[in-house]
Amino acid sequence: MEVAEAKSKKAGPRQCSTCNERRAALKRPKTLEQICRECFYAVFEEEIHQVIVENQLFKPGERIAIGASGGKDSTVLAYVLSELNRRHNYGLDLFLLSVDEGITGYRDDSLETVKRNEIQYGLPLKVVSYKDLYGWTMDEIVKMIGLKNNCTFCGVFRRQALDRGAAMLKVDKLATGHNADDIAETVLLNILRGDIARLSRCTSITTGEDGPIPRCKPFKYTYEKEIVMYAYFKRLDYFSTECIYSPNAYRGFAREFIKDLERIRPRAILDIIKSGENFRISTSAKMPEQGTCERCGYISSQKWCKACVLLDGLNRGLPKLGIGRARGLNNGLEKDSKQTNGTKNIQSKQCGTLDF
Repeated sequence: MEVAEAKSKKAGPRQCSTCNERRAALKRPKTLEQICRECFYAVFEEEIHQVIVENQLFKPGERIAIGASGGKDSTVLAYVLSELNRRHNYGLDLFLLSVDEGITGYRDDSLETVKRNEIQYGLPLKVVSYKDLYGWTMDEIVKMIGLKNNCTFCGVFRRQALDRGAAMLKVDKLATGHNADDIAETVLLNILRGDIARLSRCTSITTGEDGPIPRCKPFKYTYEKEIVMYAYFKRLDYFSTECIYSPNAYRGFAREFIKDLERIRPRAILDIIKSGENFRISTSAKMPEQGTCERCGYISSQKWCKACVLLDGLNRGLPKLGIGRARGLNNGLEKDSKQTNGTKNIQSKQCGTLDF
């Protein structure tokens, strides 16, 4: 009889471990607590608010661009920042900033989501495109180089495109939806690549403070699974399809490894971030000196920034020119190249001077 009663108690609905009033609706991936929806919303938003306050991410009166792709991370970031800005009187002017890479069947669809978010959240939207900035779409780039190294081109171009869009909006900071999973993956990737320079700064919640437009990550300690849960329960409008050109991206292998670790030990994600924060780079390690690109004026540790090198290779019909760490990567790139084999002249679409 006692065993039967114990079983029925165990099988009954659990109460929320936070309020002890409502029925638990989910288990938090970060803490494994049984919690109701209302308490989950409150604790999710409060944790992000505390990260913003403790790290002094924003100042009253600042113009903030939110990198908006239409995916779950950026959609939740736009929604939560809008809510917190009103609730806690941050005094921020918020904008949505999207990059159109020119990927048919993926980015064109996700941008429709961003346009709906513009209306739903009442935030002005600015869209910049690879075609306008560089003279190439990702569809055209992939057609030339294939699928193997396309993420290198897209990552480099996208970063610079966001900075250019932020400069057009004349914002003070750019907020991105990078979450705890993303940062843990980046720590592992930089270790695997032996990239000391990036390893030393990849866990920083704010980067580029010495540059024209700093970037910040309000979701630094927020788990991807919790972002998905929040978007699902709040019924937010977001685009969930993965990029059609990145199924074999190197980052994907690190992501799968992180997921495996999380299943065994949920705190593993935060532990990896903490390890990255505590890394100390040897004083004897030679770090790249930051300067500006001689061609477009963008931040670079070389004569030409990576975007200009890649763009030069595309325009000269040598798309592999900027791939890898070849010696003398910039050697000879300053020389004007004549149009050959039907490719575009390098001067026809320059990387462009950043208006900072």
